[in-house]
Amino acid sequence: MYLSEIFYSIQGEGELTGVPSVFIRTSGCNLRCRWCDTKYASWEPQGSEYEVTEIIQKVQQYPARHCVITGGEPMVAKGIHDLTEALHTLGYHITIETAATVSPGKITCDLASLSPKLASSTPLESEIESGWISKHEALRIQPDIIREWIDRHSFQCKFVVSGEADVEEIQELLTSLDRDIPAHKILLMPEGISTEQLRERNKTLVELCKEHGYRYSNRLHIELFGNTPGT
Repeated sequence: MYLSEIFYSIQGEGELTGVPSVFIRTSGCNLRCRWCDTKYASWEPQGSEYEVTEIIQKVQQYPARHCVITGGEPMVAKGIHDLTEALHTLGYHITIETAATVSPGKITCDLASLSPKLASSTPLESEIESGWISKHEALRIQPDIIREWIDRHSFQCKFVVSGEADVEEIQELLTSLDRDIPAHKILLMPEGISTEQLRERNKTLVELCKEHGYRYSNRLHIELFGNTPGT
């Protein structure tokens, strides 16, 4: 598997915020989000090849029983099914952070952290080759695949929000899914890669959560460590 990094930290986002976890970050992505904070694993994938046995050995160096497989987009990583099955056999709790553009198939997963990408994620023409813009737009929302994840796994829906227009798009998406998704399973997370950016959006985001019954998700790792790899 081509990985960007493996590190031990605490979960900074979602329902398991604060839980000590081993993070396995795959390198490579099928999208190009304009605000991506891990471009070294997506826009310009960097890393090294690992055998599944090597990954397991590194994971076992740490006391955590939670593993977070993230990216990039981990579901496009070769060997992802073998890795999750090996972790499951050893009794680890597995969270998969995915944009939900790739079918789960028979993936082993305890928490599917689904993060469909909204229109605000599409890069500008000045930022990337035009071919990627059309590809990103065509792929970023896959309702049938989102339904597969929801129907097969325990899940959370975690959206990066820049403003009120994003919440309108979220509501339209949820309606189109035709699934009974409790409001507390919808997590809104402020877009930003610095404490200042996050705090600037927090007040509006908290009010939107209160209005719609959604759950607010901080980006605790940014607050604690800054936008730093390996945290």
